[in-house]
Amino acid sequence: MPFPGSQDLEAIKLTYYLEKIILTSRIIGLLFLAAPAWSYITQGSIKQKILVGVIVLIAGGLYYFTDVSYRAEVMFKEPGKIQFASQKDNKVPDSLVVMTVVNGGVAKAYPIKFVGYHHKIQDNVGDKPVLVTYCTMCRTGLVFNPVVDGKKQIFRLVGARHYNAVIEDSDTKTWWYQATGNAAVGEQAGKKLDIIPSEQMTLKAFFTQYPDGQVFQPDSTFNEEYNDLKTYDRRQRKDEDSLANPGKVWDKSWVIGVSIDNKNKAYVWPNVVKLTTLNDKVGDTPIAIVVEPDNHSYHVFGRTVDGKILNFVQDSAGFKDRETNSLWNWKGECVDGELKGKTLRKIQSYQEYLRAWKQFHSPTEIWP
Repeated sequence: MPFPGSQDLEAIKLTYYLEKIILTSRIIGLLFLAAPAWSYITQGSIKQKILVGVIVLIAGGLYYFTDVSYRAEVMFKEPGKIQFASQKDNKVPDSLVVMTVVNGGVAKAYPIKFVGYHHKIQDNVGDKPVLVTYCTMCRTGLVFNPVVDGKKQIFRLVGARHYNAVIEDSDTKTWWYQATGNAAVGEQAGKKLDIIPSEQMTLKAFFTQYPDGQVFQPDSTFNEEYNDLKTYDRRQRKDEDSLANPGKVWDKSWVIGVSIDNKNKAYVWPNVVKLTTLNDKVGDTPIAIVVEPDNHSYHVFGRTVDGKILNFVQDSAGFKDRETNSLWNWKGECVDGELKGKTLRKIQSYQEYLRAWKQFHSPTEIWP
């Protein structure tokens, strides 16, 4: 867990093996202590008996805080009920920012406010099992295929490393980084969970694109925990030096991260929002980042159509390409003009803290 100064240590292998032998080591430790403790209790002085009592209380307190109240899977519990609602029956504000997953004609939205507390929601979208994850320490939201070696896994939250959540699968007990799906240590070390495409937008934008979509409904058991993240999905948090250096790009700057063919690039979020439409390249791949008028929903597309690179500008009804003046909607579909019927390729991207992006996608280029 993230004690001060602990997160920068390269200690995940050590903590993994310590966790695996923790019960055995406790039993051995108790056996070593049992004889002298019994001797003090039965034959020792009052001071010695008091000392034994104090040691027992301290040990009990440490055990409670480390293994009960501050255990990751206890602090951040999964929802007891997985409930969804249609647009008509939905009870949550459509201003919430959501993670969206689409499969086989089924579209689901998972509000960051809720996933952020739970850290993970294990669900199905259509006929596909999904592991929807979000780490609030680094703002990383990813959706994974929970199948490992042909078998669906149940994942538990075990802690954090480099300010990123670490999860464990039920069969092999491997530890996986949430920011990438990479297996850090354990039987599957070196492997990677398959990432399922997802986008981030407001719930209102989601229902505009998918009128028949479904949105995750909160488990009322956790209302207090959800309220702690009341404005998390749209709040620009700053680190301690941001007030003294207002023009600086800092560790907790929000960025849109894009990784293509082992080339990584981070786009500073406030600057992208100001432009609304950005034409750029990641490595050799031309991309476009477009931000909807709500300033929270965004999409990343490849901008090559029929071998021709397009350049886009914002439009009141979506965005247009300069080359043909065709109109495109937020799904990347051309709805009017010379290119009507064409569809842009969606590029997977993530909105997270720069600190997290640099940690797990190094080296990276930063725009601007």
